[in-house]
Amino acid sequence: MLGTFGGALEAREINASDGRLVAEVRGEIESDGGVLVIRRVHVKFQLRAAEEARAIVERVHGVYAQKCPVYRTLQPAMQITSSYELAPE
Repeated sequence: MLGTFGGALEAREINASDGRLVAEVRGEIESDGGVLVIRRVHVKFQLRAAEEARAIVERVHGVYAQKCPVYRTLQPAMQITSSYELAPE
């Protein structure tokens, strides 16, 4: 998901390389008949970028998952959400 989001940002001339885009992932696990199963995953992106990029980042964040192979593969099996925050350059 990080690669797809970063690639979509780069295509729109927002630099997401060299550690400017990082992700923190949190999973929630439940027991299903005594077997631990991942039910929910949340990906929190942090991007170092100018505030002027916010509208583009928001638009990309709203659509990138549908073009992401990882999201499309895992989403039928579990709930996957993401968020982002901009950090000053």
